[in-house]
Amino acid sequence: MSLLSYESVVAFADRVQASPLGEWLSESALAFPVIEGVHLISLAVSVGLLFLIDLRLLGLLWRDLPLAEVLSQLRKPVLLGFGVIFATGVLLFFAEAPTLIASPAFPFKLLFIALAGINALWLEKVSLKRVDLSLPHVRPPVAVRWAGLASLLLWTAVIVCGRLIPYLPSWD
Repeated sequence: MSLLSYESVVAFADRVQASPLGEWLSESALAFPVIEGVHLISLAVSVGLLFLIDLRLLGLLWRDLPLAEVLSQLRKPVLLGFGVIFATGVLLFFAEAPTLIASPAFPFKLLFIALAGINALWLEKVSLKRVDLSLPHVRPPVAVRWAGLASLLLWTAVIVCGRLIPYLPSWD
């Protein structure tokens, strides 16, 4: 017997969308499209900047710049963007919870987000601690390059799963 049955998750999603916030977001002519627009623009900017970092981690871009400089310039806008993505994503969930829960792409999107977060934490707390980030022209160690590649692939998977949600509306 599992802690969460599919029926209990669906019931939770129904309650979320039926909440005052969920109803307002679902019924508003402007709120949902504006929030979705902010979500997508923040995603494009944050993931775009993150891909630049990942390409530097792979040693494919800006080899003449120390990794420390790239990270110091891009880390804050990336994190700010991900904060906006998270906030707008929660609001979008309130507006469409039953639809999202029904889509097979949604749990995979959440899984890839979690894996990307774990990858980023591992990179920050373990891999980058072993590298002199101040040196230009240094090819990053294999572990750092793998983390950059994993980030590229995981965030690509997140975006693909997000785009698949309207096209894979249910498990049937």
